Amino acid sequence: MQSKTLTAEVVSIGDEMTSGARLDTNAQWISRRLGELGVEVTFHSTVGDTLQHNIDVFRIAAARADVVVCTGGLGPTRDDLTRQALAAVVDQPLELRQSALDHIQGLFARRNREMPARNEIQAMFPVGSLEIFNPQGTAPGVDVAVCRDDGATSRIFALPGVPAEMKRMFDETVAARILELSGGSRSHIEHEVMKFFGVGESDMEQRLGEMIDRDHVPRVGITVSAATISLRISAIGQSPQECRQQIESTRAEILERVGDLHFGDGEEFEQYHAVERVLTERGESLVSVELGRSAVLADWFASLGQSSAYRGGYCFANLDELAAVLEVESAAALETLRRRSRAQWLVGVDAYPPLDSSADSPLPAAEVTLIAIGPTGQVFSTTSRLGGHPSIIYQRIGKAALAWLRHTLAEHPSPPPASRTAES
Repeated sequence: MQSKTLTAEVVSIGDEMTSGARLDTNAQWISRRLGELGVEVTFHSTVGDTLQHNIDVFRIAAARADVVVCTGGLGPTRDDLTRQALAAVVDQPLELRQSALDHIQGLFARRNREMPARNEIQAMFPVGSLEIFNPQGTAPGVDVAVCRDDGATSRIFALPGVPAEMKRMFDETVAARILELSGGSRSHIEHEVMKFFGVGESDMEQRLGEMIDRDHVPRVGITVSAATISLRISAIGQSPQECRQQIESTRAEILERVGDLHFGDGEEFEQYHAVERVLTERGESLVSVELGRSAVLADWFASLGQSSAYRGGYCFANLDELAAVLEVESAAALETLRRRSRAQWLVGVDAYPPLDSSADSPLPAAEVTLIAIGPTGQVFSTTSRLGGHPSIIYQRIGKAALAWLRHTLAEHPSPPPASRTAES
C-alpha cells in the first residue's frame, strides 16, 4: 500500500490562550513534529474553555483535516471540557476506563495522597475511543475517530497542555499511530538533535544546502534559540535499524559541512555542558568572571548542581571593582582570582553592555572582550563585535565566551597528571 500525505490541524484549548495570558509554544512544537512525520499542517485554531465552542472547533477541524492534535482541557476542573466536547462530536456517551483510573489512583498513592473524587473524570472516555497513556501525570489522552460526510475518517488526538507530558505522549504513542494512518510500511521513527554555535541561521542554511529541503530523507529541521542552532534529524523507516542508518549517514554529512560549529548532541545539551564534560575528563576546573550587569555564565554553570569542574562565578561592574576586592592591581586581578579559586581555567566577559529597559529593538554591535586564562597563567583573549535584541544579547555574549573557551581548551590540551604542579 502506498503511503498517503496527511493533512493536520493543531488546536490549542484554554482561556489563558485566547486571552494572551500564556504564550502557546505547544502548537509550534506539535507542528514541527507533524512536519517531521511527513504530515502537512494546514490550520491552527485556538479556543477558550466553552463547551459549545470546543464542539464547533472539533467539528470544523475534523471536516477539513485528516489528523487533529489538540492540547489542553483534560484536567479535573469544571472548565476542562475536552473529553465532553469529543463525546458530543462523535455522539457517544462517556464511560469509565478502569485501567486509566487505576493509573491515576496509583499516582496519588505514590505521593501519599488520597485521590480527590473530582479526578475520576480524567478516567472517562467517549465510547469507542482509545486511551493515550500518560506516564507522567493524571491526564491520559484521548484518541477518537470522527466519520466525515465524504466517507473519510479524521483522527483526533487530545493531549494535556503540560508541555513535558504532551511531548512524551506524542513521541511515545501518537507519532506511531499517525504513521499507521499514512498507509505506508514505515512504522518506526527516530530522532537525533545536533547543537551548533558560531553562525547565524541564514549562513547555516547556506552551508547545509539541500540537506534542509522539505523532501530530504531523512528530514533535517533547523531551529534557533538565543543564537544556538539545533538540527533535528528525523528518520522514518521499516525498522529502528533502518532509521539509525539514515541518521548516521546524514549526521556524517552534516559534520562534513558544519562540523567546526558542532558542540554536542541532545535537546537540552548546551555549551556549558560541553565545557563541563571536557574539564571533567581532563581533571580540571573553571572559574567564571563577568563584568557589567549580567551573570549568565554563573547562572548556567550553577544549574549543573554539584560539579568538580566548576569553582564558582563572580560578577562585578568593572575590573577595578574586582581588583579592589582582591586588593591587587587591575592587571593582576583575573589571574589572582583564578589562583585563589584553585581553578586551572578562568573564562571572562569584559563587558556586557548596558541595556535600556524600555528598548525593544536590536542593539547595535558593541565590542566585547572574551577571555580565557590557562593553568600557567597564559591569557587568551579575542574581541568580538556582538549585537542583537535586548532579550538575547547577554545570552549571545555568554555563549560566545563559552565558544572561545572551548576553542582555547581544544588548542591547549592538559599536560599529563604527573607533570602538573599544585597551585595554591
